[in-house]
Amino acid sequence: MKAKFLLPTCCLILFTFLSYAQIATVKGVVLDENNLPISGVNIKTNTNKGTTTNKNGFYTIQITSNQDITLEFSHISYKKIKTSFNLKKGESYEFNPVMLTTVEQIATITISGRRQKEVEGIITLKPETIRKIPGANAGVENLLLTLPGVSNNNELSTQYSVRGGNYDENLVYVNGIEVYRPFLVRSGQQEGLSFVNTDLVQNVDFSAGGFQAKYGDKLSSVLDITYKNPYQFEVNADLSLLGGSLSVENISRDSKFTSIVGLRYRDNSLLVDAKETETNFKPSFADAQTYLTYRFSDKFHLSFLGNAAINTYDYEPQTRQTNFGTLSDPIALLVFYEGQEKDRYQTYFGAFKGTYFVNDDLNLKLIASRYHTTEEEYFDILAQYRLGEVNTNIGDEDLGDVEFSEGVGSQLNHGRNDLDALITTVEYKGDFKISDNRIEWSVKYTNEDIRDRLIEWEAIDSAGFSIRPPNTFPRNEQPYEAYSGPLEAFQNVRATNNTQINRLQAFAQWSKRSTLGTSDVWYNAGIRVHHWSVKGDDIASSNQTVFSPRAQFAIKPYWEKDMLFRIATGLYYQPPFYRELRDAAGMVQADVKAQKSFHVVLGNDYSFKMWDRPFKLTSEIYYKGLSDVNAYTLENVRIRYSANNDAKAYSYGLDMRLNGEFVPGTESWFSFGYLKTEENINNRGYIARPTDQRLKFAALFQDYVPNVPSMKMYLNLVYNTGLPGGSPSYADPYDFQNRLPDYKRADLGLQFVLVDDNKQFDSGWKKPFKALSFGFEIFNIFDVQNSITNTWVRDVYSKRQYAIPNYLTPRVFNVRTTMKF
Repeated sequence: MKAKFLLPTCCLILFTFLSYAQIATVKGVVLDENNLPISGVNIKTNTNKGTTTNKNGFYTIQITSNQDITLEFSHISYKKIKTSFNLKKGESYEFNPVMLTTVEQIATITISGRRQKEVEGIITLKPETIRKIPGANAGVENLLLTLPGVSNNNELSTQYSVRGGNYDENLVYVNGIEVYRPFLVRSGQQEGLSFVNTDLVQNVDFSAGGFQAKYGDKLSSVLDITYKNPYQFEVNADLSLLGGSLSVENISRDSKFTSIVGLRYRDNSLLVDAKETETNFKPSFADAQTYLTYRFSDKFHLSFLGNAAINTYDYEPQTRQTNFGTLSDPIALLVFYEGQEKDRYQTYFGAFKGTYFVNDDLNLKLIASRYHTTEEEYFDILAQYRLGEVNTNIGDEDLGDVEFSEGVGSQLNHGRNDLDALITTVEYKGDFKISDNRIEWSVKYTNEDIRDRLIEWEAIDSAGFSIRPPNTFPRNEQPYEAYSGPLEAFQNVRATNNTQINRLQAFAQWSKRSTLGTSDVWYNAGIRVHHWSVKGDDIASSNQTVFSPRAQFAIKPYWEKDMLFRIATGLYYQPPFYRELRDAAGMVQADVKAQKSFHVVLGNDYSFKMWDRPFKLTSEIYYKGLSDVNAYTLENVRIRYSANNDAKAYSYGLDMRLNGEFVPGTESWFSFGYLKTEENINNRGYIARPTDQRLKFAALFQDYVPNVPSMKMYLNLVYNTGLPGGSPSYADPYDFQNRLPDYKRADLGLQFVLVDDNKQFDSGWKKPFKALSFGFEIFNIFDVQNSITNTWVRDVYSKRQYAIPNYLTPRVFNVRTTMKF
């Protein structure tokens, strides 16, 4: 009897053993872009086996060994991931994919995690759009300028002002780490590359005001960048006449180590050579960035963000002719130059971040970073000019030449500026969830060690007479009255500073989702504290502390129309950074107070469908009341502070943006902004601030040829009314309230796509490419002469001063190719 069951039992055991021997296992955890686990992800193979992730994001699935097996990870809120495996018998392989969100917002009735950014008043921008939109300085900042409330009248600069604030009032984070920009930059064409490398970007969040306590102490905006966590090997390249970039993404076989490295090079010669000043121009802007992550376990991850940038700017102007005036009275300025400018900016940045997932509800982070910049700005430039009437006789061989000189003179500018800054930061952060409540906190210490030497002077000669410094007594009335005093430079700034700033910051905030009747609501409240001390050579040390309470509330009524309402308010402080401590004479004033601003922001999002496609209208009205204002002057992109908190100010306005699929399958938007911002310096009355950009219209439009969908078109339009400015740098702003001309610019990009996700090739020369396109770009399509500042020229005979506009870039053509392997 036993023998009857022996053979079947042995066969069963052998079959089971052979079946097991032909099986391999894939296991791991599925994460989102914030390294948080995703539950309910569907996982299936091409052999129709499947499973789902548990509430902690973990999964295990068995596959056939020694075969190419494809796994597909799918979730309604994230992009699908497909990857292939070929494992040995009995092998166990760990794979931890990172899933990306598919859309900027989803119109649902409840406030879910997918709408979290909307209720916080944050705009999310797609990296694909950032990489495609044309611009003289293409990148994240270029796209920000199409948003309402964000302005910059200089296409050579990546700086931007938000709702009446200046360039120093914006926070920038990359993977939760605050980043910095060079100190000494005076003009946009010197600026080089933005810190943010677009090829590495995975997510972009932007808030124009009323932001939470978890963000730092600035008055205007937050730009929060998240870099990629690669899940496969990939190479991206971008080449154009303005330079190029290369990025490489990779993931280890066990999925524990991911890396992404980006290299960039930029040369602005194409843009600068098109300007009216003839120069020998040798710029070299290059940087290397990397973001590395190692997952020691499911609970502990360690990442490193590194950046090295070396920017050199060699500028040797030769001649310039600027025609201005009217048709009936044309005037020209003809300048001959001698000398040169040599600038060097070298910045190095490194940051380690350790993340410990204690459990599903508690995350802890420790961040340590260091930023080091060494900057040199050396120039000696002699400008000899003729100012006179222009020959307008058509057919004359001297047409356009200066015939009669109304003024002649020269100007000598000298500079020897050096700066060495070392900024070290250590921060501890926590994030705890309990039911519908979320509590976040942080403690941060920063040490800033800055050594600075500033030597600048300017001598002006007009018709043989040395022009004395402005607003001095006695005045130089030559040639009408004799003057026997000593010669002095028109402007003369000399200072040497060795300054140390220590900061201790902390915040705690609470947020909660709940219901109010039939409506869904979201609450947020928090407070920040910032203590800092300033000390240095030959200055009295100073200690100050400020508290910044902030709150947000959003409600989603249960209406037929998809509407979301929100309000944000708070008291925002901006403790002075080094630039704000240095006055117009270059001396450090340690007792400068933090600028203070009271924010109120009311917002509404209306999501709807038009032409059976999704659209959203976002509207915000805001008010900012400012006190202890550190008044400043703005020349190109250089800010000079008064460093005495002698002003008060206000800003208010309306921002609107309509975005959606105007063309099926593409996202476009139209923006409108109204702003009024004024300041009262020393109780002399309210005047427009340097950033008083009254009206702004912008559009970003994407389209394709209907019968040739591979031909894409990208249009970037910006119109800003003129800023106050163009006055002499020494002038009293109460005496000069003229405005520069309106800023108008249109950039067009045409791209022919040969390979993309929907057009892959299994053979031929296109097979290695995952994406390939060739493009043609036109910057400033209508060749508008936008001006950024004025050069002031004196005529001693008539005692007049002429404002000569300094124009920005004219129409420029560029070719570009992008590829992915």
